[in-house]
Amino acid sequence: MKKITQCLSTLLLTLTASAALAAPETYVIDGSHTYPRFSYSHLGLSTQLSRFNTTTGKVVFDKAAKSGSVDIEIDAKSVDTGSTLFNQHIQGEDFLDTAKYPKAIFKSTNVVFEGEKPVKIEGNLTIKGVTKPVTLTVTSFQAMPHPMQKKDAIGANAYTTIKRSEFNAGKYAPNVGDEVRIDIAIEAIKQ
Repeated sequence: MKKITQCLSTLLLTLTASAALAAPETYVIDGSHTYPRFSYSHLGLSTQLSRFNTTTGKVVFDKAAKSGSVDIEIDAKSVDTGSTLFNQHIQGEDFLDTAKYPKAIFKSTNVVFEGEKPVKIEGNLTIKGVTKPVTLTVTSFQAMPHPMQKKDAIGANAYTTIKRSEFNAGKYAPNVGDEVRIDIAIEAIKQ
């Protein structure tokens, strides 16, 4: 009887441990290491690169189930072009209209995995009150203990391309490129 009790205890512990390993884990965006960047052609002369300085959100990651979700809010007023005057221009009605639409939002609808890692994140991007489906291509992903914070962390790099005219921000197109590449470097710490 003692042996049966021990076997049942071991089985219950194993099942409990397996369930715990398969549970989704929530990670909070590290705003000091998460920066969406955007680039576009300027008059065919150069590719301009700018970023947003303030990003918040969360990532849910379930390695065992190969599933997850991503919710990101970008403070559109934190746009950083390298020029205060141009930052104000980008925030104006012709482009981001941050007085009416202070945030850009991405909410995932599906995360596609290859093996243990996500390779695509499908979702809806809302800019200037317009929501369109986009797919982020993940170029790198890492889940590991954060060496300084001593907590589990995840990090990734991903990109997508949109047409700004589809978000009512197409002024000066095609001279200033309508196609905008959005890259995001993201780090998030487990709650």
